[in-house]
Amino acid sequence: MQTLRDIQNLLAAHGLRPKKRFGQNFLHDHHHLARILEAAEVSQGDLVVEVGPGTGTLSELLLQAGAKLIAVEVDRDLEPILWQRLGDAAKLIFDDVLAGKHALSPMLLEAVGDRPFKLIANLPYQVASPLLVNLLLQTWMTAAVVMVQREVAERIMATPGGKDYGPLSVMVQATCNVRRVGVLTPTCFWPAPKIESAVIRLDRLDQPYSRDLRALSQLLHTLFSKRRKQLGAILGRDRAWPAGIDPSNRPEQLTVEQLCLLTRGDSD
Repeated sequence: MQTLRDIQNLLAAHGLRPKKRFGQNFLHDHHHLARILEAAEVSQGDLVVEVGPGTGTLSELLLQAGAKLIAVEVDRDLEPILWQRLGDAAKLIFDDVLAGKHALSPMLLEAVGDRPFKLIANLPYQVASPLLVNLLLQTWMTAAVVMVQREVAERIMATPGGKDYGPLSVMVQATCNVRRVGVLTPTCFWPAPKIESAVIRLDRLDQPYSRDLRALSQLLHTLFSKRRKQLGAILGRDRAWPAGIDPSNRPEQLTVEQLCLLTRGDSD
């Protein structure tokens, strides 16, 4: 397992330093790396996608556990390090994992095809939310164990009525069971970020709460862009309202199940 000194030496040998624009904070705490691997429950032959492999610290552990690994790295300066550390043992993709706010890398989509996979990654903070939503909408991701900003984890796990409850909470909870694995302090990373991080596990539901996830995503954008207004003022009062939902309710008061009932097709 790579130590902090190993990571620093690998970068220095190629004249590199962590890049803030890519959100590069390298996880070097062996205890938390082991917890991520344990929570991921990787079996021999599992297809795993890792986003932001960095110098390959977690990648090497995933390969040792028997994963068929697809690693997506945006920083092409890390290419020689990853080829050196992983070689042909992993499928390496050097591309931005997001082709836009609502689109995934075509190279990633081609690599995974229609196969089920797990996402296991120390995610760059700026891509975590849109990446998770796009993966749920566009791929057969069956589970994820990801390290994200603690505030993002709180938004994902938020319940109705709170300030953190919103589209990300609903989209993830409508499709997955969620649990928190642990919290990481800044000292677990190099360089140390100014915020705490959290590891969460998502397990895809056999049957999501909504039959049309894209319609749900569009509805959530409409509702939560005006979250303090009443539903009737946003959607119009002259419509059939599902049982238990009143037009005087505000979006943030509704449960995940109730919001799914409002999607086209589920309220008919």
